[in-house]
Amino acid sequence: MLEIFQKGGWMMYPLFLSSILALAIILERFWSLRRKRILIPQIIAVIDQIKTPEDFALARSVSEKFDGPFSRIVLTCIDNRDLPLDELRAMVEDEGRQQVRSLNRGLPMLETIAGVAPLLGLLGTVLGMIKVFNVIQTLGVGQAKALSGGIAEALVTTATGLIIGIPALIFFNYFNSRAEGLILDIEKYTLTLINKIIRMQKGVSSTLTQESLNFRSQ
Repeated sequence: MLEIFQKGGWMMYPLFLSSILALAIILERFWSLRRKRILIPQIIAVIDQIKTPEDFALARSVSEKFDGPFSRIVLTCIDNRDLPLDELRAMVEDEGRQQVRSLNRGLPMLETIAGVAPLLGLLGTVLGMIKVFNVIQTLGVGQAKALSGGIAEALVTTATGLIIGIPALIFFNYFNSRAEGLILDIEKYTLTLINKIIRMQKGVSSTLTQESLNFRSQ
């Protein structure tokens, strides 16, 4: 492995750093985007059990025990439930956009690595071929051993860039899809809570549709 790394030349260093960073992001996202860690079952259960205004105190108490985007959004709903519908919706959406950013943390960097790693490999290929042509110009084409260094550098960096870039792209799409699914679920449960708040407000009979909430950045 060390021999292959050395054959790749100095371009292997940024490729190695890219691989370490990509691996760290992938492991962190696997840990952070677990469904039960984001959509806390206890909070979901207490939202479903809300029947009267007095139940909001229990819902708030349970939500305060957990930290995360879902619990903070629920607390925002409960603490501002006396506001008019338009103000409540605007406040919840604003809080939602702030909180769900944590679900996408690291993904732009992972996407960048997926695009940059193959380009770094291609740059290593170009540098390796430049070495090959320099050797040919100096020694001619008959020095196979002298030519092998540049050829090896060209091939190793290309392969390394693809080995890093392909998995990074796959995991980026996977985590991006998972984050989108979690955001939709947070919107759904938040909508359920808001509709319960609306039904309990005096003189208000309207309810929100799912399209009325949007936690994505505008």
